[in-house]
This record gives sequence, structure tokens and C-alpha cells, in this order.
Amino acid sequence: MKRNWLYFGVAGAVALALLLWTANQALETVMDPVDGPSATDSASLPEALPVREALPFPTLRGPLHDTSVPPPLPTDWHRYSAGGTNRLAVLLTKTDSAWLGLAHGLRTIGVPFLLTTNTAQALAHRVVFVYPELSGAVLDGTAIRALAAHPRTGGSLIAANVLGGGLEDLFGFREVVASSSHYEIGFATQHALTAGFTHPHERVIRVAEPSNPSAIAGKRHYTGPVVPPLAVYEDGTAAILLRPWEAGYACALGFDPGYLLTIGYHNREEGIARAYVNQFEPSLDVLLRLFKELYTATAPLPVTLGTVPFGRKLPVVITHDVDYARSVTNALAYAEYEAGAGVRATYFVQTKYLRDFNDIAFFGEGAVPVLQRLRALGHELASHTVCHSMRFSSFPFGTGTERFPDYQPFVRTPLLTLGASVLGELRVSKFLLEKLGGQEIVSFRPGHLSNPYSLPQALVATGYRFSSSVTANDSLTHLPFQLVYDRRQVAETPIFEFPVAIEDEEKPLLFERLPQAIALAHQLARYGGLMNILIHPDILGHKLQFEQEFVVAVQHFAWFGTLNEYASWWIARNEVSVDAELTGGSAHVTLTAPQPLNGLPLQIPPAWKLQSVEPAGLKITQTSSALIIDQVPLRVRLHFQR
Repeated sequence: MKRNWLYFGVAGAVALALLLWTANQALETVMDPVDGPSATDSASLPEALPVREALPFPTLRGPLHDTSVPPPLPTDWHRYSAGGTNRLAVLLTKTDSAWLGLAHGLRTIGVPFLLTTNTAQALAHRVVFVYPELSGAVLDGTAIRALAAHPRTGGSLIAANVLGGGLEDLFGFREVVASSSHYEIGFATQHALTAGFTHPHERVIRVAEPSNPSAIAGKRHYTGPVVPPLAVYEDGTAAILLRPWEAGYACALGFDPGYLLTIGYHNREEGIARAYVNQFEPSLDVLLRLFKELYTATAPLPVTLGTVPFGRKLPVVITHDVDYARSVTNALAYAEYEAGAGVRATYFVQTKYLRDFNDIAFFGEGAVPVLQRLRALGHELASHTVCHSMRFSSFPFGTGTERFPDYQPFVRTPLLTLGASVLGELRVSKFLLEKLGGQEIVSFRPGHLSNPYSLPQALVATGYRFSSSVTANDSLTHLPFQLVYDRRQVAETPIFEFPVAIEDEEKPLLFERLPQAIALAHQLARYGGLMNILIHPDILGHKLQFEQEFVVAVQHFAWFGTLNEYASWWIARNEVSVDAELTGGSAHVTLTAPQPLNGLPLQIPPAWKLQSVEPAGLKITQTSSALIIDQVPLRVRLHFQR
């Protein structure tokens, strides 16, 4: 987390810190009296101070292979172009838009969709989403007239930025007006589609920073609405129009949802969030849930995917950052409790083998039995870097040849780390944990949640699969999301981010915040948001008591697992394709699951009854609104009586 650098418990470390600080004051004042020299300045400085004590593990050297990072390959929109006509069709009117953020968001919320640039193909679907713009500048008159007829004949038309084409009557407004001043959207919760938005942070979501709303461009409002708007900006002007037509709707959005999703997913929210951590911040989730409601309200066969294994209400991942000398042994107390309670947790371990400003070198021979015990208890070992520097986000990328014991990053002061690199932190920590812990390391979290733009491709290159490097508030979402190269909008990576919802360093003490944490769990359970809890095992006491009482409070509706377990499930679920067709009074649903997957929740209309399944013999549980498939084969055919 963004930890206070004065947080120590070892007298020797404090004394050394004061000595180093005094020795470097003049140097730092000359280079940058406000912020200190960045890590990228370190090439002109000494590599590191002399290491007085011998390094541990004298027989280890590695990793022996080098790391290379391939250049980004832009993701082709055709990757998301397959599927049947029951899906939501996204009609791309500009292929250079932020469509990738929208595609990732629709996958996250479980709505089956496809992308197309062909208007006729899109109109074969009941629900059509025109993105990122609907106007005569991007579509010809024939296409616009065909789209205008769609809601009048039973379909639903959602459009971002209706800018022209004579469609004012269809959507029900007089004119569209560009404005850079808007920053909040408030929903009319008396409507059936938005009645589930009951929390104040669901009723009003952020789309820009209040003090600098013009930083997010492309916002518009609609004047003279013929029906009350579904949502309005902070000044009362219409942000979302929803006009009923026949069996569907014409819905106009006054903003770019793909761009907003991209801002959150790329950790570039720049002050939009109402808090950094420990609060409910569902701005992106509300938009995705709205799109899901629009789809299920008007699709002929509204089948979607749930977000929690085995149809439970809440996924809970308990994580521990082991980044302090006393935390190494304290971790066992947490681990033993968790194993006894049937909870598996993830331990992000700092492989600290050098004494520096932060602490003593606590990752030595004595840490090995702890790693092995954590593994024996069923917990996950994960990387928390080598040096735990708050400057990690500004480290040089590295050469890909960094290896133990030659790699010796040194935190000289909170603002100055020498001899470090992004690839070095990833490579060496992973190597040591795998060699000494006996477990493949696939999950990563940086110290202080310091997040370089190059982290996604660095994780891919060094063999990681999962990241927990941001807070849910900072990302504007409590759901996992897929990362892209350089945190831009062009090239997706296979890395997924699992944001932190609760941490233990904010005031008041963690145990005193137990009621708020339980309340957040219930809020997330309404749509299956992730409860990722970060607890530093630097002490026991109130932190361990918090965990014990939280587990008891939510275990009757929650699913618990390690980050690896939940993330592996999530990625397999993310690849599932869902198609449905109607024959007489029967609905036929086809699922394709490229990766092994257990406990898949399929959300279906309450009146549907399962008649048969192919292949036969699958273990399936049906509730009032969901179907849980215990073990999902590569292809499943489900037959329902409607």
C-alpha cells in the first residue's frame, strides 16, 4: 500500500535510516529540493552502498534465462466479432475509438456481445449498441434510417453521442449540446432498470473530477427531453435519455462509456474517485449493470454469466503483504487461523535480502520454513518485489538479465532507490520464491501499490498471470479487469487486475472499521463485486480479530479462495461464449468453454425450466434465477422450457 515510510519496528533500521538520511541531504537538495531524484536519475549515482553482511542462499543464482518483452500487437476488433444473433451487437462507427474498454467491460459484467461495422448485421440482433457515435458523419442515410426503425419494430437501440442524422424524435430531445463542465451523473431510481441502484454512490456516479471536469472531454447533454431523463448531470441537464418504443427502447448516452471504462481500467482516473480505498466506488460497475439491465430487459433470450464461483453472492480474497521483519513469523498465526476456518489466503512476500533504509534483511534462511508452512496449509505464495520501494513506478524498465545475487536494489531514502529496475523486481523475487517456496509464482503486488505504466507487459514477459496493484476506488470498479500494454487502449495483454477493496492502514484501526467492511461486503454482494482484503501481518491483535469476525459475518453468502484460485476461475469464465436460439416454446443455450472451469453460474429468466443437457450426466443445480454447472466441458447444450 501507500505506506508511511516511518513505519518501522527495528531500532537498528531506524538508526541506519537516520544516518543515511543525513549523508544524503545535500545531494537530494541539490538535485530536487521538493521530490528528490527519481529512480531514473540513478544512472549518474553510485550503484549502491556497500553491503556489509553476507547475502543469504550462497548456492542460488538466477534466474538463468533472460527476459525479452515483445512489442505490442494492436488488438483487432475482429477478435470479438463472432456469435449468434441473440447477443448484444455493438455497431462500431469508429474503429479507432475506445471500443476495447467497452468490450472488456461487457465481458466483465457477463453480457454476450459481438462487434461489427456492418449495420445490416447489427440489426439482425434485437439489442444494438451504436458506438462511439451516431451521426451522419459516420453513417450514411440508409444506415441511419434502418437504425431509426429498429426500436419502432420491437428492438432496442443504445447509442453513445447522438450527434445528428435527424434522430431527435426517435430518442426524444431537441438538440445535443457539448459541455466540458459536467462531472457527475445522477440516476432516476424510480425506473425499473435503475431501481437496483440504491446506494448513494450508485445513484450518483462520477465521470470527471469536480475541480477539473474539462480534463475528461466528449461530454454532452440533450435539451428538451420528451420523457424524463433516465439520468441527469449535476446541473439537471439530461445525460441519458431512455424513450420506450414498442417492446424496446431508444437510449442516448451523452458521454463515451468506453473511454470512461478505459480511464478506470488503466488506473488513470486522475481525481475522479471519491476516495483512495476502503469505500464503495462503483461508477464503472453502475454503467455496466445498466447495460446488462437493458440487454436482459429486451433480448429475446436474456442469458448472462455470473461473477462469483458456484453462484455464491460475494467472492472474498484475503491477501497479506509480508514486507516487514516481524511479519514473517506473524504470518503463520494468520495462516493457521485461516486453515482452521477453511479459508485459503494469498501471501505477497517481499524477498528482502539487503538491509537498507526500510528494514533489516529479513528474507533469509529463517524465512524458508515459513514459506513451506504457508504452502503446506494450502495458501498461495506471491511476489511483493525485492526492495518494496515507493519509487517503483518510476524505475527504469531493466535489461531482462537481472539475477540473484548480482541484483542488489538499495532503498537509500524514501525518494531514492539505487540499482533497481522493474524487470529486476519481478524476475528475482519470482525466482527466489519459487526456488525456496516450491510453488509457481503467478500473482504480483508492488510495494505501496506503486504502479508503473510498463507493468502489464513486464508481468507477461516474466511469467506472471495476475496483478493486484491498484485499489478498487482508484479504478472506479469493484470487478476484475483485463490489462493492456502500457495502460493504453490499443493492445490487450493476458494479465488481469484484481483491485483491493479494503486495507488496514487507514485510520481508524482496522477492527474499528469492521461494520463498514461488512456493509461494503453486502453492497458488493448485490452484483458479485470482488472483496479483496489487504492485511499486513506486522501485528496480530485487532487485525487478526478483524479477519476472524469478518469471515464469520459473511461466510454464509461468500466464496473464499486465493487470488490464484479466483483469478484462474475468472479468466476461464471470461473466455466462455454464450449463444441462444428459440425453437417453438423451447430455448437452446450453447456454451463454449476453452479452459477448464468449475462452478459456472448462468443467469436465466426465473420461468425457465431445464429439460435436458448435452453431454448428459453433468452436475447442474438450478435456482430461481441461475443455473450452476459444476464442471463445464468444452461445449455444452442446454435445453429449457420457457
